[in-house]
Amino acid sequence: MSNENTPKSNTGKMAPPQPNFKIDPNPGTHVKKMIAVVSGKGGVGKSSVTAMSALWTARHGHSVAIMDADITGPSIPRMFGVGPYDLTANDTTIFPAQSVTGIKVMSMNLLMEQEDQPVIWRGPVIAGALKQFWTDVAWGDVDYMFVDMPPGTGDVPLTVFQALPVDGILIVTTPQDLVSMIVRKAVSMAKLMEVPILGIIENMSYVKCPHCGEEIHIFGSSHIDETAAAEGIPVIARIPIDSSMTAACDSGKIEYYDGDFMSGLGKVLPEI
Repeated sequence: MSNENTPKSNTGKMAPPQPNFKIDPNPGTHVKKMIAVVSGKGGVGKSSVTAMSALWTARHGHSVAIMDADITGPSIPRMFGVGPYDLTANDTTIFPAQSVTGIKVMSMNLLMEQEDQPVIWRGPVIAGALKQFWTDVAWGDVDYMFVDMPPGTGDVPLTVFQALPVDGILIVTTPQDLVSMIVRKAVSMAKLMEVPILGIIENMSYVKCPHCGEEIHIFGSSHIDETAAAEGIPVIARIPIDSSMTAACDSGKIEYYDGDFMSGLGKVLPEI
C-alpha cells in the first residue's frame, strides 16, 4: 500500500526511495553538532575562519573539534601547533591530536612525514580518506565539530554532505564583486543537500588604521548585506585583515590571538 507522503515522479508513479549514504561514526565518537565551513572558491581564508569559529565556541565553554576536510591543502594543524607526534593510535583506532586549549584536530597533514609533502590522489581516494576521519577516529565527546571544507562543490564537499551528519553550514566570502555569485553557488549546494545555512562570514572585510582607527575597505565597498538579504541568511561576522592574526596562524599560536570577531555565532549555534 502506498503512502500519500511518498514522493512521486513527474509521470505520477511512485518515485523510488532515495539512498541513504550516511555512515556510522567510530564507536568512540559522540558529536552533538557538526558545522561545515564552506566557500564557493579558494583564497578566502576559510581555514582561518574555521579556526576562529572553533576558538570562539571553545572559549564559551563547549568541547570543540576540527575535522580538516581539505585533504590536499590542509592548514589547520599548522595554525594550532600540532603535528604527527600529537596523534595516538592502536590497532583499530586513531585518536585526534589536541591543541594546548584542548581543541581536537584531525588532518591529513598529521599523517604525513612532512607537512609540505603533497597529497596527489584522485577524488575517490580523497573521499575515502575523509570518510575514515569519521569511521576510524575516536573523537570522544564533542559539543561542536567544525569541518574545514575544500573550496568549490566537487567530490569532497559532496562526500561530507552525503556521508556525514552535517547540521548546518557557514559560508565564507570576501568583499569583492564576485561575492554574490560565490555565495549563490554555496547556497545552491546547501539547498540541494538539504543542509541549513547558518549565516555568512565576510573575511578580509577591512583594514583598521593603526593611527586613527578608521576602517579602510581595500577591496572596495562590501556587498555582503545585500547578498545576505537576497538569500535570507544572516551576516555572522566581518573579520578584518590583521597581521597579528596572520602571524599567530603561521607560528601555530592562533589560540593566543585575542581578536573577538565571531560573537555572531552565539545567535545561531543554539538554534541548530
